[in-house]
Amino acid sequence: MWNKIYCGDCETILKTIPDNSVDLIVTSPPYADQRTKTYGGVHPDNYVEWFLPKSAEFLRVLKPTGTFILNIKEKAVDGERHTYVLELILSLRKQGWLWTEEFMWHKKNSYPGKWSNRFRDAWERCLQFNKERKFAMYQEELMVPVGDWAKTRLSKLSETDKIRDESKSQSGFGKNVSQWVGRDMVYPTNVLHMATESSNKNHSAVFPLELPTWFIKLFTQAGDVVLDPFLGSGTTAVAAIQQGRQYIGIEMNPDYCQLAEERIAEVGQGQLRLL
Repeated sequence: MWNKIYCGDCETILKTIPDNSVDLIVTSPPYADQRTKTYGGVHPDNYVEWFLPKSAEFLRVLKPTGTFILNIKEKAVDGERHTYVLELILSLRKQGWLWTEEFMWHKKNSYPGKWSNRFRDAWERCLQFNKERKFAMYQEELMVPVGDWAKTRLSKLSETDKIRDESKSQSGFGKNVSQWVGRDMVYPTNVLHMATESSNKNHSAVFPLELPTWFIKLFTQAGDVVLDPFLGSGTTAVAAIQQGRQYIGIEMNPDYCQLAEERIAEVGQGQLRLL
C-alpha cells in the first residue's frame, strides 16, 4: 500500500487506506477556478462543498499524532477577495479539525503584476490542521543560525533583558532576551522564504521541492508515511523518498501520474506500478 502512486480520484481511493495509518498529509489541491483545462475547475462558491468529503477521508486516515498541511490561496472575484479559503477553515473546524497554525510561503522570486486595484500576490497560505492538541513535531530538525543581530543585541544585557520582560504596549507578549545568549542555532519563524519552481515539470502548478521537504522534516521521522492526495507531478513523493519516508501519492490525471512515476524513478526508486 505504501510507496505507490494511485491514479484516480482521491475521495474514492482513500477509502481503501486504513484508519489512522498516515503520519503527514501535505498537499496543494486545485485552487478555486484554477487548472480548468486539467481538473475542470471548482467555482469558489462550491469549493467547500467539493472539499469536505475529501477532508473527511483525510481525517480518518491520519494518525492522532499526525498533521495535515494545506497549501491554498484566495482569488479575486468581481474586484474583491473571495472568502472561500476562510469559509473552508471554519468548515474544517466544524468537521473536527484543529486549526493549529498558519505558515506563510513567501515566493521570493515572484515577479510584479499590473492591475488597477491591487498588487501581485507574493505569498500563499500553508494551513496546519491536527486531530489532537498533542501531535508529533521535531522542531530541532529545522533550526537556523541565530544571525548577526545577536552580536550587538546580546553583548550588553540590561536588567530587564535578564527576566521575562512584559511588552511596554501591554500586548501580553513578553520575552527573556538572555535566553538567546550563547546560542548558535534557533528555531525558524512561520514565514518560509522559498522561490517558486522555475524548471519545467510539464505541470501548471508545481510547488518547489523545498516546500514539502520543510514540513516532512518538521512533522515526521524516518520511515513515517507521507500522503499527498493531489500529487500532481510527484514533488511530495520525491521529497518523502529523499528524506527516508514512505509515501502515498494520489493523482487523477493519468499524464501527471506518469510524470510523477518518471520523477520518482530518477531518485532511484525504479518504475512504480500505476493502480
